[in-house]
Amino acid sequence: MQYDLIIIGSGPGGYVAAIRAGQLGMKTAIIERYNALGGTCLNVGCIPSKALLDSSEHYHAAHEKFADHGIKIENLAVDMPRMIERKNEVVDQTVKGVQFLMKKNNVDVFYGHGTFSGPNEVHVAMNEGDDQTLTSKNFIIATGSKPITPASMNYDKKHVITSTEALNITDVPKSMVIVGGGVIGLELGSVFGRLGTEVQVVEFQDRIIPTMDKDCSKELMRALKKTGIKFHLGHKVTDVQGGDTGAKVTFEKKSGGDPIVVDTDYCLIAIGRRPYTDNLGLDKAGVDVDEKGRIAVGEHLETNVPHIYAIGDVVRGAMLAHKAEEEGVFAVETMAGQQPHVDYNLIPGVVYTWPEVAAVGQTEEEIKAAGIPYKTGKFPFKALGRARASSDLDGMVKVISHADTDEIIGVHMVGPRTADMIAEAVALMEFRASAEDAARMSHAHPTYTEAFKEAALAATGDRALHM
Repeated sequence: MQYDLIIIGSGPGGYVAAIRAGQLGMKTAIIERYNALGGTCLNVGCIPSKALLDSSEHYHAAHEKFADHGIKIENLAVDMPRMIERKNEVVDQTVKGVQFLMKKNNVDVFYGHGTFSGPNEVHVAMNEGDDQTLTSKNFIIATGSKPITPASMNYDKKHVITSTEALNITDVPKSMVIVGGGVIGLELGSVFGRLGTEVQVVEFQDRIIPTMDKDCSKELMRALKKTGIKFHLGHKVTDVQGGDTGAKVTFEKKSGGDPIVVDTDYCLIAIGRRPYTDNLGLDKAGVDVDEKGRIAVGEHLETNVPHIYAIGDVVRGAMLAHKAEEEGVFAVETMAGQQPHVDYNLIPGVVYTWPEVAAVGQTEEEIKAAGIPYKTGKFPFKALGRARASSDLDGMVKVISHADTDEIIGVHMVGPRTADMIAEAVALMEFRASAEDAARMSHAHPTYTEAFKEAALAATGDRALHM
């Protein structure tokens, strides 16, 4: 079968690219090796983790906060099987929505493993039925990533697990050790910590979420400690052993010292993800891969084979679903002769703990290292009326602007609903707004977004009104 475009991988990057191609009239096919569309994000990543984060937050609020609001509950308990069942329902509904969008946009779907047999041909080992050979003018590789699981950690999918298995635990564990203090580890640590699990986080760096602004790291750790999560920063894991009923984790200070041995119900490995390009036949297509196992691409996301593109987690940059979506649209519109644009500096990052963390632009450390003159403004949520009303007092908003031009060059937030609030900062920065512009905008009162306005006021001459 001959196509204008074949996409390998149906995660957010792949399926969004397919939708845009359908809108532009391209004859399009998408190949998915599993029997469900949506990739890691929809099936074992973004969507199911957020479902469990919300469920666990409801329980935690009922357990810890409802009494302060004058709400009394007796016999409060966690029904973990029902929580997992609801998560699965959310995933199923979302996947079915993607299936509908494929039909709506006339995209052919092939469930099976796609392998290049040449630069214009893909062989699909179908999950059901006869294998297929497809040809196309253009291709997009959007196969995503897999968790990094070093052999030394003895990943067994039972008690030494990754995020994939953690999303299906049906009994609340008594204890869990998380290796890695990044986004995935902290989000899942929050889920189980709220439900009553004793959570310990072992992080090699000297702070959690080490790629984000230092102030965000400090604020988030302070808040998570209040929920009972314990942190071992500047530590390295030296051994992990799984057993029939649990796991044993050994770690020590990276500077040396006596080992710490912890017996735990589960050891969750959350040290990052690797590009997933296994058995794709890239050599037969002539596609180059770089030293980190990523597919090498040019400024238009084209590989060294001009009609083959790659997007999302298999290429350079942050492994974010919304980054993959932007790249999918970018690649398709480039094929169509349009002039699309993606500003990678303005792709926001979010951590869906509570409080949430959200950021866009450069961190203060990056700005300082680059020698850029800057000024900052901060505003704490505890000084905000809306935050006091909801008892969400942890966190702050930090606005960084250029000292000479006042252009906003970084916004960093820790607090309630910052995952949604960050979009305002992205919009302003897309139009190269100044901190003064943000400070002059009227924000509804009382809202969480007033913290952004106040931080912008603070960045323009210490003019915050409510601090």
